Amino acid sequence: MRSDKIKKGLERMPNRALLYGTGLGPSHINRPFIGIASSFTDLIPGHINMRTLERYIERGVENAGGTPFIFGVPGICDGIAMGHSGMRYSLPSRELIADVIESVAGAHALDGLVLLTNCDKITPGMIMGALRINIPTIVVTAGPMLSGHFGKKRLSLVRDTFEAVGRFKAGRIIEEEREILEKEACPCAGACQGLYTANTMACLTESLGLSLPFCATAPAVLNKKIRIAYDSGQQIVELVKKDVSPRDIVNKKSLENAIRVDMALGGSTNTVLHLMAIADEAAACLTLKDFDRISKDTPHITNLRPGGESFMEDLDNAGGIPAVLKRLFPKLNDNISVSGKRIRQIAQNAIIYDYEEIRALHRPYHKKGGIAILYGNLSEDGCVVKQSAVDSDMLRFQGRACIFNSEEEVMRAILGGKVKKGMVVVIRYEGPCGGPGMREMLSPTSAIVGLGLHKQVALITDGRFSGGTRGPCVGHISPEASKGGLIAYLKDGDQILIDIPKRRITVKLSKEEIEKRKRNIKILPLKIKSGYLYRYSKMVTSASTGAVFKNAE
Repeated sequence: MRSDKIKKGLERMPNRALLYGTGLGPSHINRPFIGIASSFTDLIPGHINMRTLERYIERGVENAGGTPFIFGVPGICDGIAMGHSGMRYSLPSRELIADVIESVAGAHALDGLVLLTNCDKITPGMIMGALRINIPTIVVTAGPMLSGHFGKKRLSLVRDTFEAVGRFKAGRIIEEEREILEKEACPCAGACQGLYTANTMACLTESLGLSLPFCATAPAVLNKKIRIAYDSGQQIVELVKKDVSPRDIVNKKSLENAIRVDMALGGSTNTVLHLMAIADEAAACLTLKDFDRISKDTPHITNLRPGGESFMEDLDNAGGIPAVLKRLFPKLNDNISVSGKRIRQIAQNAIIYDYEEIRALHRPYHKKGGIAILYGNLSEDGCVVKQSAVDSDMLRFQGRACIFNSEEEVMRAILGGKVKKGMVVVIRYEGPCGGPGMREMLSPTSAIVGLGLHKQVALITDGRFSGGTRGPCVGHISPEASKGGLIAYLKDGDQILIDIPKRRITVKLSKEEIEKRKRNIKILPLKIKSGYLYRYSKMVTSASTGAVFKNAE
Protein backbone atom coordinates (compact mmCIF):
# COMPACT_ATOMS: atom_id res chain seq x y z
CA MET A 1 0.00 0.00 0.00
CA ARG A 2 1.13 3.56 -0.63
CA SER A 3 0.49 4.36 3.02
CA ASP A 4 3.13 1.83 4.09
CA LYS A 5 5.73 4.58 3.71
CA ILE A 6 4.23 6.38 6.75
CA LYS A 7 3.28 3.36 8.89
CA LYS A 8 5.66 0.42 8.29
CA GLY A 9 9.08 -0.22 9.85
CA LEU A 10 10.94 0.77 13.00
CA GLU A 11 11.83 4.20 11.68
CA ARG A 12 8.13 5.02 11.33
CA MET A 13 7.49 4.64 15.07
CA PRO A 14 6.94 8.44 15.48
CA ASN A 15 4.55 8.46 12.53
CA ARG A 16 2.50 5.64 14.05
CA ALA A 17 2.47 7.41 17.41
CA LEU A 18 0.88 10.45 15.80
CA LEU A 19 -1.67 8.26 14.00
CA TYR A 20 -2.55 6.59 17.30
CA GLY A 21 -2.94 10.12 18.64
CA THR A 22 -5.88 10.62 16.30
CA GLY A 23 -7.70 7.75 18.02
CA LEU A 24 -6.80 4.94 15.62
CA GLY A 25 -6.35 1.39 16.87
CA PRO A 26 -3.79 -1.15 15.67
CA SER A 27 -6.27 -2.73 13.25
CA HIS A 28 -6.82 0.63 11.53
CA ILE A 29 -3.11 1.06 10.87
CA ASN A 30 -3.00 -2.04 8.69
CA ARG A 31 -5.91 -1.03 6.47
CA PRO A 32 -5.84 1.17 3.33
CA PHE A 33 -5.86 4.85 4.25
CA ILE A 34 -8.73 6.59 2.46
CA GLY A 35 -8.90 10.37 2.37
CA ILE A 36 -12.38 11.91 2.21
CA ALA A 37 -11.87 15.37 0.73
CA SER A 38 -14.95 17.26 1.92
CA SER A 39 -15.91 20.71 0.71
CA PHE A 40 -18.53 21.07 3.45
CA THR A 41 -19.33 24.67 4.28
CA ASP A 42 -22.27 26.54 5.74
CA LEU A 43 -21.81 29.17 3.00
CA ILE A 44 -23.05 27.11 0.04
CA PRO A 45 -26.55 25.55 -0.21
CA GLY A 46 -25.10 22.80 -2.40
CA HIS A 47 -22.74 21.78 0.41
CA ILE A 48 -24.71 22.07 3.64
CA ASN A 49 -25.82 18.42 3.47
CA MET A 50 -22.28 17.11 3.34
CA ARG A 51 -21.95 16.35 7.05
CA THR A 52 -24.49 13.54 6.56
CA LEU A 53 -22.81 12.34 3.38
CA GLU A 54 -19.43 12.32 5.14
CA ARG A 55 -20.83 9.94 7.78
CA TYR A 56 -22.14 7.51 5.19
CA ILE A 57 -18.97 7.58 3.12
CA GLU A 58 -17.05 6.84 6.34
CA ARG A 59 -19.40 3.94 7.11
CA GLY A 60 -18.87 2.53 3.63
CA VAL A 61 -15.09 2.78 3.89
CA GLU A 62 -15.03 1.15 7.34
CA ASN A 63 -17.41 -1.60 6.26
CA ALA A 64 -15.21 -2.45 3.28
CA GLY A 65 -12.06 -2.62 5.39
CA GLY A 66 -10.55 0.83 4.93
CA THR A 67 -9.56 3.58 7.37
CA PRO A 68 -11.28 6.90 6.54
CA PHE A 69 -9.80 10.36 7.16
CA ILE A 70 -11.83 13.50 6.44
CA PHE A 71 -10.01 16.66 5.43
CA GLY A 72 -11.34 20.02 4.30
CA VAL A 73 -11.29 21.68 0.90
CA PRO A 74 -12.32 25.32 0.34
CA GLY A 75 -15.50 26.15 -1.54
CA ILE A 76 -16.92 29.31 -3.10
CA CYS A 77 -20.58 29.83 -4.00
CA ASP A 78 -20.64 31.47 -7.41
CA GLY A 79 -24.16 32.77 -6.85
CA ILE A 80 -23.15 34.61 -3.68
CA ALA A 81 -19.87 35.80 -5.23
CA MET A 82 -21.72 36.96 -8.37
CA GLY A 83 -21.98 40.60 -9.36
CA HIS A 84 -19.11 42.00 -7.28
CA SER A 85 -15.34 41.68 -6.89
CA GLY A 86 -15.68 38.38 -5.02
CA MET A 87 -16.35 36.57 -8.31
CA ARG A 88 -12.71 37.18 -9.24
CA TYR A 89 -11.81 34.40 -6.80
CA SER A 90 -14.12 31.75 -8.20
CA LEU A 91 -12.20 30.35 -11.17
CA PRO A 92 -8.80 30.87 -9.48
CA SER A 93 -10.05 28.77 -6.56
CA ARG A 94 -10.04 25.77 -8.92
CA GLU A 95 -6.23 25.83 -8.98
CA LEU A 96 -6.06 26.21 -5.18
CA ILE A 97 -8.33 23.20 -4.71
CA ALA A 98 -6.22 21.07 -7.04
CA ASP A 99 -3.16 22.05 -5.00
CA VAL A 100 -4.92 21.14 -1.73
CA ILE A 101 -5.82 17.65 -2.99
CA GLU A 102 -2.29 17.06 -4.26
CA SER A 103 -0.70 18.40 -1.07
CA VAL A 104 -2.79 16.54 1.51
CA ALA A 105 -2.91 13.23 -0.35
CA GLY A 106 0.80 13.38 -1.16
CA ALA A 107 1.97 14.47 2.29
CA HIS A 108 0.00 11.74 4.08
CA ALA A 109 0.63 8.97 1.53
CA LEU A 110 -3.06 8.18 1.17
CA ASP A 111 -4.05 5.01 -0.66
CA GLY A 112 -7.29 6.37 -2.10
CA LEU A 113 -9.58 9.38 -2.24
CA VAL A 114 -13.29 10.06 -2.08
CA LEU A 115 -13.97 13.55 -3.38
CA LEU A 116 -17.11 15.00 -1.79
CA THR A 117 -17.98 18.00 -3.91
CA ASN A 118 -20.84 19.74 -5.70
CA CYS A 119 -20.45 23.27 -6.98
CA ASP A 120 -18.87 24.91 -9.98
CA LYS A 121 -15.05 25.10 -9.67
CA ILE A 122 -14.80 22.69 -6.74
CA THR A 123 -15.57 19.55 -8.74
CA PRO A 124 -13.03 20.12 -11.54
CA GLY A 125 -10.44 21.38 -9.05
CA MET A 126 -10.70 18.18 -7.00
CA ILE A 127 -10.51 16.00 -10.12
CA MET A 128 -7.44 17.92 -11.33
CA GLY A 129 -5.68 17.31 -8.01
CA ALA A 130 -6.61 13.62 -8.02
CA LEU A 131 -5.24 13.22 -11.56
CA ARG A 132 -2.05 14.90 -10.49
CA ILE A 133 -1.46 12.57 -7.52
CA ASN A 134 -3.04 9.67 -9.48
CA ILE A 135 -4.25 7.43 -6.67
CA PRO A 136 -7.57 5.52 -6.78
CA THR A 137 -10.37 8.08 -6.61
CA ILE A 138 -14.16 8.21 -6.65
CA VAL A 139 -16.24 11.38 -6.81
CA VAL A 140 -19.45 11.95 -4.85
CA THR A 141 -21.33 15.03 -5.99
CA ALA A 142 -23.77 16.10 -3.27
CA GLY A 143 -26.73 16.49 -5.61
CA PRO A 144 -29.07 19.07 -7.13
CA MET A 145 -31.59 21.18 -5.26
CA LEU A 146 -35.31 20.53 -5.63
CA SER A 147 -37.40 23.15 -7.40
CA GLY A 148 -38.97 25.93 -5.37
CA HIS A 149 -42.68 26.73 -5.61
CA PHE A 150 -44.86 29.80 -5.91
CA GLY A 151 -48.31 28.26 -5.89
CA LYS A 152 -48.22 25.70 -8.69
CA LYS A 153 -45.38 27.45 -10.47
CA ARG A 154 -41.97 25.77 -10.08
CA LEU A 155 -39.04 28.07 -9.35
CA SER A 156 -35.30 27.99 -10.02
CA LEU A 157 -32.54 30.30 -8.83
CA VAL A 158 -31.56 31.93 -12.12
CA ARG A 159 -34.91 32.53 -13.76
CA ASP A 160 -36.68 33.53 -10.57
CA THR A 161 -34.04 35.69 -8.87
CA PHE A 162 -31.30 36.86 -11.27
CA GLU A 163 -33.71 37.40 -14.17
CA ALA A 164 -36.39 38.67 -11.78
CA VAL A 165 -34.20 41.71 -11.06
CA GLY A 166 -34.76 42.88 -14.63
CA ARG A 167 -38.47 41.99 -14.54
CA PHE A 168 -38.91 43.98 -11.35
CA LYS A 169 -36.97 46.91 -12.79
CA ALA A 170 -39.24 46.82 -15.85
CA GLY A 171 -42.36 46.80 -13.66
CA ARG A 172 -43.38 43.29 -14.75
CA ILE A 173 -43.61 41.96 -11.19
CA ILE A 174 -44.66 43.68 -7.96
CA GLU A 175 -42.77 43.88 -4.67
CA GLU A 176 -44.83 41.15 -2.99
CA GLU A 177 -44.02 38.66 -5.76
CA ARG A 178 -40.36 39.69 -5.76
CA GLU A 179 -40.14 38.96 -2.03
CA ILE A 180 -41.76 35.53 -2.42
CA LEU A 181 -39.39 34.61 -5.26
CA GLU A 182 -36.40 35.63 -3.18
CA LYS A 183 -37.43 33.40 -0.28
CA GLU A 184 -38.77 30.38 -2.20
CA ALA A 185 -36.44 30.00 -5.22
CA CYS A 186 -33.89 27.95 -3.21
CA PRO A 187 -35.98 25.76 -0.86
CA CYS A 188 -33.39 23.24 0.37
CA ALA A 189 -29.85 21.90 0.16
CA GLY A 190 -28.41 21.19 -3.26
CA ALA A 191 -26.82 22.68 -6.36
CA CYS A 192 -29.02 25.16 -8.24
CA GLN A 193 -31.85 23.31 -9.99
CA GLY A 194 -31.04 23.63 -13.68
CA LEU A 195 -28.18 22.59 -15.91
CA TYR A 196 -25.89 25.28 -14.60
CA THR A 197 -22.17 24.69 -14.05
CA ALA A 198 -22.41 22.66 -10.82
CA ASN A 199 -24.94 20.15 -12.14
CA THR A 200 -23.34 20.06 -15.58
CA MET A 201 -19.99 19.14 -14.04
CA ALA A 202 -21.68 16.47 -11.91
CA CYS A 203 -23.20 14.96 -15.06
CA LEU A 204 -19.89 15.03 -16.90
CA THR A 205 -18.05 13.53 -13.93
CA GLU A 206 -20.44 10.58 -14.01
CA SER A 207 -20.06 10.39 -17.80
CA LEU A 208 -16.28 10.29 -17.44
CA GLY A 209 -16.72 7.24 -15.21
CA LEU A 210 -15.54 8.88 -11.98
CA SER A 211 -18.87 8.66 -10.09
CA LEU A 212 -21.29 5.82 -9.49
CA PRO A 213 -24.39 5.69 -11.72
CA PHE A 214 -27.16 8.18 -10.78
CA CYS A 215 -24.81 10.19 -8.55
CA ALA A 216 -25.07 13.31 -10.73
CA THR A 217 -28.85 13.65 -10.76
CA ALA A 218 -29.97 12.17 -7.41
CA PRO A 219 -31.36 15.18 -5.48
CA ALA A 220 -29.36 16.27 -2.46
CA VAL A 221 -32.16 15.73 0.06
CA LEU A 222 -33.17 12.18 -0.95
CA ASN A 223 -32.08 8.96 0.76
CA LYS A 224 -30.97 7.80 -2.69
CA LYS A 225 -28.05 10.22 -2.39
CA ILE A 226 -27.10 8.84 1.03
CA ARG A 227 -27.00 5.29 -0.35
CA ILE A 228 -24.76 6.44 -3.20
CA ALA A 229 -22.42 8.02 -0.64
CA TYR A 230 -22.26 4.76 1.34
CA ASP A 231 -21.70 2.66 -1.79
CA SER A 232 -18.95 5.05 -2.90
CA GLY A 233 -17.19 4.56 0.43
CA GLN A 234 -17.27 0.81 -0.10
CA GLN A 235 -16.22 1.00 -3.74
CA ILE A 236 -13.12 3.12 -3.14
CA VAL A 237 -11.61 0.30 -1.07
CA GLU A 238 -12.21 -2.07 -3.99
CA LEU A 239 -10.54 0.41 -6.37
CA VAL A 240 -7.51 0.57 -4.06
CA LYS A 241 -7.26 -3.23 -4.01
CA LYS A 242 -7.35 -3.30 -7.82
CA ASP A 243 -5.18 -0.17 -8.11
CA VAL A 244 -7.56 1.54 -10.54
CA SER A 245 -6.38 5.15 -10.75
CA PRO A 246 -7.94 8.28 -12.31
CA ARG A 247 -5.60 8.23 -15.30
CA ASP A 248 -6.84 4.72 -16.09
CA ILE A 249 -10.30 6.26 -16.50
CA VAL A 250 -9.75 9.82 -17.74
CA ASN A 251 -8.36 9.74 -21.27
CA LYS A 252 -9.25 11.08 -24.71
CA LYS A 253 -12.03 8.47 -25.12
CA SER A 254 -13.77 9.25 -21.82
CA LEU A 255 -13.33 13.01 -22.32
CA GLU A 256 -15.04 12.73 -25.70
CA ASN A 257 -17.91 10.87 -24.00
CA ALA A 258 -18.19 13.68 -21.46
CA ILE A 259 -18.25 16.31 -24.21
CA ARG A 260 -20.93 14.33 -26.05
CA VAL A 261 -23.12 14.16 -22.94
CA ASP A 262 -22.51 17.88 -22.43
CA MET A 263 -23.75 18.61 -25.95
CA ALA A 264 -26.76 16.30 -25.61
CA LEU A 265 -27.79 17.96 -22.36
CA GLY A 266 -27.05 21.56 -23.38
CA GLY A 267 -24.67 22.16 -20.47
CA SER A 268 -22.80 25.16 -19.17
CA THR A 269 -20.14 26.87 -21.30
CA ASN A 270 -17.83 26.64 -18.28
CA THR A 271 -17.38 22.96 -19.00
CA VAL A 272 -15.13 23.92 -21.90
CA LEU A 273 -12.68 25.46 -19.44
CA HIS A 274 -12.96 22.62 -16.95
CA LEU A 275 -12.73 19.65 -19.31
CA MET A 276 -9.68 21.20 -20.98
CA ALA A 277 -8.07 21.73 -17.57
CA ILE A 278 -8.86 18.13 -16.57
CA ALA A 279 -7.45 16.92 -19.90
CA ASP A 280 -4.28 18.90 -19.23
CA GLU A 281 -3.76 17.10 -15.90
CA ALA A 282 -4.51 13.74 -17.55
CA ALA A 283 -2.01 14.46 -20.35
CA ALA A 284 -4.82 13.96 -22.87
CA CYS A 285 -4.87 16.22 -25.92
CA LEU A 286 -8.11 18.21 -26.05
CA THR A 287 -8.79 21.41 -28.02
CA LEU A 288 -11.70 23.72 -28.75
CA LYS A 289 -12.06 22.03 -32.12
CA ASP A 290 -12.94 18.76 -30.37
CA PHE A 291 -15.91 20.48 -28.71
CA ASP A 292 -17.22 21.88 -31.96
CA ARG A 293 -16.64 18.62 -33.86
CA ILE A 294 -18.63 16.62 -31.31
CA SER A 295 -21.31 19.33 -31.05
CA LYS A 296 -22.01 19.13 -34.79
CA ASP A 297 -22.49 15.37 -34.47
CA THR A 298 -24.59 15.30 -31.26
CA PRO A 299 -28.28 16.26 -31.11
CA HIS A 300 -29.50 18.23 -28.10
CA ILE A 301 -32.03 15.82 -26.55
CA THR A 302 -33.10 17.37 -23.21
CA ASN A 303 -34.96 20.55 -22.35
CA LEU A 304 -33.38 21.57 -19.05
CA ARG A 305 -33.21 25.08 -17.66
CA PRO A 306 -31.91 27.66 -18.36
CA GLY A 307 -32.74 27.20 -22.05
CA GLY A 308 -35.67 24.84 -21.46
CA GLU A 309 -38.29 24.19 -18.81
CA SER A 310 -37.20 20.97 -17.06
CA PHE A 311 -35.29 20.63 -13.78
CA MET A 312 -32.58 18.24 -12.63
CA GLU A 313 -35.15 16.28 -10.61
CA ASP A 314 -36.99 15.63 -13.90
CA LEU A 315 -33.82 14.28 -15.50
CA ASP A 316 -33.28 12.00 -12.51
CA ASN A 317 -36.84 10.69 -12.69
CA ALA A 318 -36.37 10.04 -16.41
CA GLY A 319 -33.41 7.74 -15.79
CA GLY A 320 -30.49 10.07 -15.07
CA ILE A 321 -27.17 9.99 -16.87
CA PRO A 322 -27.36 6.22 -17.58
CA ALA A 323 -30.50 6.91 -19.65
CA VAL A 324 -28.75 9.75 -21.50
CA LEU A 325 -25.86 7.38 -22.22
CA LYS A 326 -28.36 4.84 -23.54
CA ARG A 327 -29.66 7.40 -26.04
CA LEU A 328 -26.09 8.15 -27.11
CA PHE A 329 -25.04 4.48 -27.21
CA PRO A 330 -24.21 4.37 -30.97
CA LYS A 331 -21.83 7.32 -30.52
CA LEU A 332 -20.16 6.34 -27.23
CA ASN A 333 -16.57 5.26 -26.75
CA ASP A 334 -16.16 2.33 -24.36
CA ASN A 335 -14.19 2.89 -21.19
CA ILE A 336 -13.89 1.62 -17.63
CA SER A 337 -15.58 3.38 -14.70
CA VAL A 338 -15.25 3.45 -10.91
CA SER A 339 -18.38 1.26 -10.65
CA GLY A 340 -16.52 -1.73 -12.07
CA LYS A 341 -18.78 -1.64 -15.12
CA ARG A 342 -17.81 -0.26 -18.50
CA ILE A 343 -19.56 2.84 -19.80
CA ARG A 344 -21.26 1.07 -22.68
CA GLN A 345 -22.44 -1.63 -20.26
CA ILE A 346 -24.00 1.04 -18.03
CA ALA A 347 -25.67 2.57 -21.09
CA GLN A 348 -26.93 -0.75 -22.41
CA ASN A 349 -28.53 -1.72 -19.07
CA ALA A 350 -30.13 1.68 -18.43
CA ILE A 351 -33.88 2.30 -18.49
CA ILE A 352 -35.44 5.42 -20.02
CA TYR A 353 -38.57 6.26 -18.03
CA ASP A 354 -39.59 9.42 -19.88
CA TYR A 355 -39.20 9.53 -23.65
CA GLU A 356 -39.99 13.24 -23.80
CA GLU A 357 -37.57 14.24 -21.05
CA ILE A 358 -34.72 12.37 -22.78
CA ARG A 359 -35.60 12.31 -26.46
CA ALA A 360 -34.41 9.91 -29.12
CA LEU A 361 -31.60 11.11 -31.39
CA HIS A 362 -33.94 11.32 -34.41
CA ARG A 363 -36.34 13.76 -32.67
CA PRO A 364 -34.12 16.14 -30.68
CA TYR A 365 -34.90 19.58 -29.33
CA HIS A 366 -32.06 20.85 -31.52
CA LYS A 367 -30.21 19.01 -34.27
CA LYS A 368 -26.81 20.02 -32.93
CA GLY A 369 -25.25 20.10 -29.47
CA GLY A 370 -25.63 22.74 -26.81
CA ILE A 371 -22.31 24.55 -27.28
CA ALA A 372 -20.73 26.13 -30.35
CA ILE A 373 -17.19 27.43 -30.85
CA LEU A 374 -16.86 30.60 -32.92
CA TYR A 375 -13.81 32.03 -34.68
CA GLY A 376 -13.06 35.24 -36.57
CA ASN A 377 -10.98 38.40 -36.42
CA LEU A 378 -12.62 39.25 -33.08
CA SER A 379 -11.59 35.91 -31.56
CA GLU A 380 -8.77 34.26 -33.48
CA ASP A 381 -8.20 31.61 -30.80
CA GLY A 382 -11.91 30.85 -30.38
CA CYS A 383 -14.83 31.72 -28.12
CA VAL A 384 -17.87 29.91 -26.74
CA VAL A 385 -21.65 30.29 -26.94
CA LYS A 386 -24.46 28.15 -25.51
CA GLN A 387 -26.42 27.88 -28.75
CA SER A 388 -29.16 25.72 -27.24
CA ALA A 389 -30.19 28.70 -25.08
CA VAL A 390 -30.34 31.16 -28.01
CA ASP A 391 -33.63 31.99 -29.72
CA SER A 392 -33.64 30.85 -33.35
CA ASP A 393 -34.12 34.44 -34.56
CA MET A 394 -30.91 35.47 -32.81
CA LEU A 395 -28.57 32.77 -34.11
CA ARG A 396 -27.32 35.36 -36.59
CA PHE A 397 -27.12 38.91 -35.27
CA GLN A 398 -25.39 42.08 -36.39
CA GLY A 399 -25.31 45.18 -34.25
CA ARG A 400 -23.36 48.19 -33.14
CA ALA A 401 -20.84 47.80 -30.34
CA CYS A 402 -21.46 49.37 -26.96
CA ILE A 403 -18.20 49.14 -24.98
CA PHE A 404 -17.64 48.60 -21.27
CA ASN A 405 -14.42 47.86 -19.39
CA SER A 406 -16.00 46.05 -16.43
CA GLU A 407 -19.12 44.20 -15.31
CA GLU A 408 -20.00 47.02 -12.90
CA GLU A 409 -20.07 49.55 -15.75
CA VAL A 410 -22.41 47.45 -17.86
CA MET A 411 -24.82 46.74 -14.99
CA ARG A 412 -25.25 50.46 -14.37
CA ALA A 413 -25.93 50.99 -18.07
CA ILE A 414 -28.42 48.09 -18.37
CA LEU A 415 -30.45 49.00 -15.29
CA GLY A 416 -30.20 52.69 -16.27
CA GLY A 417 -31.87 52.01 -19.60
CA LYS A 418 -28.83 52.83 -21.73
CA VAL A 419 -28.67 49.47 -23.52
CA LYS A 420 -30.95 49.62 -26.56
CA LYS A 421 -32.26 47.39 -29.33
CA GLY A 422 -29.66 46.52 -31.96
CA MET A 423 -26.63 46.76 -29.66
CA VAL A 424 -23.85 44.25 -29.11
CA VAL A 425 -22.78 44.84 -25.51
CA VAL A 426 -19.01 44.34 -25.19
CA ILE A 427 -17.54 43.64 -21.74
CA ARG A 428 -13.75 43.49 -21.83
CA TYR A 429 -10.85 43.31 -19.36
CA GLU A 430 -12.69 40.50 -17.56
CA GLY A 431 -10.57 37.61 -18.93
CA PRO A 432 -8.43 35.17 -16.93
CA CYS A 433 -5.55 37.65 -16.74
CA GLY A 434 -7.33 40.99 -17.07
CA GLY A 435 -10.21 40.33 -14.69
CA PRO A 436 -8.35 38.77 -13.09
CA GLY A 437 -10.21 35.49 -12.65
CA MET A 438 -12.61 35.62 -15.59
CA ARG A 439 -15.77 36.63 -13.73
CA GLU A 440 -19.13 35.15 -14.71
CA MET A 441 -21.51 37.64 -16.29
CA LEU A 442 -24.80 36.20 -15.06
CA SER A 443 -26.00 39.48 -13.58
CA PRO A 444 -25.88 41.48 -16.85
CA THR A 445 -27.14 38.62 -19.04
CA SER A 446 -30.01 37.93 -16.64
CA ALA A 447 -30.88 41.63 -16.43
CA ILE A 448 -31.06 41.76 -20.23
CA VAL A 449 -33.43 38.76 -20.25
CA GLY A 450 -35.49 40.20 -17.41
CA LEU A 451 -35.92 43.46 -19.33
CA GLY A 452 -37.04 41.49 -22.40
CA LEU A 453 -34.07 42.55 -24.52
CA HIS A 454 -32.54 39.11 -25.17
CA LYS A 455 -34.19 38.94 -28.61
CA GLN A 456 -32.87 42.37 -29.56
CA VAL A 457 -29.44 42.64 -27.90
CA ALA A 458 -26.31 40.43 -27.94
CA LEU A 459 -23.45 40.39 -25.46
CA ILE A 460 -19.81 39.36 -25.89
CA THR A 461 -17.00 39.24 -23.34
CA ASP A 462 -13.51 37.95 -22.67
CA GLY A 463 -14.97 36.89 -19.33
CA ARG A 464 -17.33 33.96 -19.02
CA PHE A 465 -20.93 33.11 -18.26
CA SER A 466 -22.73 31.11 -15.65
CA GLY A 467 -24.45 27.97 -16.82
CA GLY A 468 -27.60 29.94 -16.12
CA THR A 469 -27.02 32.37 -18.98
CA ARG A 470 -29.37 32.32 -21.96
CA GLY A 471 -29.62 34.44 -25.07
CA PRO A 472 -26.96 35.39 -27.69
CA CYS A 473 -24.10 35.71 -25.20
CA VAL A 474 -20.58 34.88 -26.40
CA GLY A 475 -17.82 34.35 -23.81
CA HIS A 476 -14.16 33.34 -23.56
CA ILE A 477 -13.17 35.77 -26.35
CA SER A 478 -9.52 34.85 -26.96
CA PRO A 479 -7.05 36.47 -27.01
CA GLU A 480 -8.47 38.57 -24.18
CA ALA A 481 -8.15 42.35 -24.00
CA SER A 482 -5.25 42.30 -21.51
CA LYS A 483 -3.27 40.11 -23.89
CA GLY A 484 -3.80 42.38 -26.89
CA GLY A 485 -6.87 40.73 -28.39
CA LEU A 486 -8.84 42.79 -30.90
CA ILE A 487 -11.59 43.22 -28.31
CA ALA A 488 -9.28 45.73 -26.58
CA TYR A 489 -9.36 48.01 -29.62
CA LEU A 490 -13.09 48.12 -30.29
CA LYS A 491 -14.97 51.43 -30.17
CA ASP A 492 -18.61 52.32 -29.66
CA GLY A 493 -20.52 51.91 -32.91
CA ASP A 494 -18.28 49.28 -34.52
CA GLN A 495 -20.34 46.76 -36.48
CA ILE A 496 -20.10 43.25 -34.99
CA LEU A 497 -21.48 40.12 -36.63
CA ILE A 498 -22.27 36.97 -34.63
CA ASP A 499 -23.13 34.05 -36.93
CA ILE A 500 -23.56 30.92 -34.82
CA PRO A 501 -24.56 28.52 -37.65
CA LYS A 502 -21.42 29.52 -39.58
CA ARG A 503 -19.32 29.61 -36.38
CA ARG A 504 -18.13 33.17 -37.06
CA ILE A 505 -17.66 36.29 -34.95
CA THR A 506 -16.19 39.34 -36.69
CA VAL A 507 -15.96 43.11 -36.46
CA LYS A 508 -16.18 45.12 -39.67
CA LEU A 509 -12.79 46.87 -39.62
CA SER A 510 -10.08 47.07 -42.26
CA LYS A 511 -6.59 45.78 -41.48
CA GLU A 512 -5.32 49.34 -41.79
CA GLU A 513 -7.82 50.62 -39.20
CA ILE A 514 -6.97 47.77 -36.82
CA GLU A 515 -3.24 48.53 -37.04
CA LYS A 516 -3.90 52.24 -36.51
CA ARG A 517 -5.92 51.52 -33.38
CA LYS A 518 -3.24 49.19 -32.02
CA ARG A 519 -0.71 52.03 -32.36
CA ASN A 520 -2.93 54.61 -30.67
CA ILE A 521 -4.90 52.69 -27.99
CA LYS A 522 -3.07 51.46 -24.91
CA ILE A 523 -3.88 48.22 -23.10
CA LEU A 524 -5.18 48.94 -19.58
CA PRO A 525 -2.91 47.93 -16.68
CA LEU A 526 -3.74 44.98 -14.40
CA LYS A 527 -6.47 45.76 -11.88
CA ILE A 528 -4.94 43.79 -9.00
CA LYS A 529 -1.32 44.33 -7.93
CA SER A 530 -0.93 42.03 -4.91
CA GLY A 531 -2.02 38.76 -3.31
CA TYR A 532 -3.21 35.53 -4.87
CA LEU A 533 -5.14 37.20 -7.70
CA TYR A 534 -2.00 39.04 -8.81
CA ARG A 535 -0.03 35.78 -8.85
CA TYR A 536 -2.92 34.16 -10.72
CA SER A 537 -2.98 36.89 -13.38
CA LYS A 538 0.74 36.42 -13.99
CA MET A 539 0.53 32.61 -14.30
CA VAL A 540 -2.81 31.80 -15.95
CA THR A 541 -3.09 30.77 -19.59
CA SER A 542 -5.73 31.76 -22.12
CA ALA A 543 -9.35 30.62 -21.83
CA SER A 544 -8.79 28.85 -25.15
CA THR A 545 -6.50 26.39 -23.35
CA GLY A 546 -8.59 26.01 -20.18
CA ALA A 547 -7.24 28.95 -18.14
CA VAL A 548 -4.75 26.72 -16.33
CA PHE A 549 -1.55 27.71 -14.58
CA LYS A 550 1.56 27.81 -16.74
CA ASN A 551 4.12 25.14 -15.96
CA ALA A 552 7.29 26.48 -14.39
CA GLU A 553 10.16 26.90 -16.82
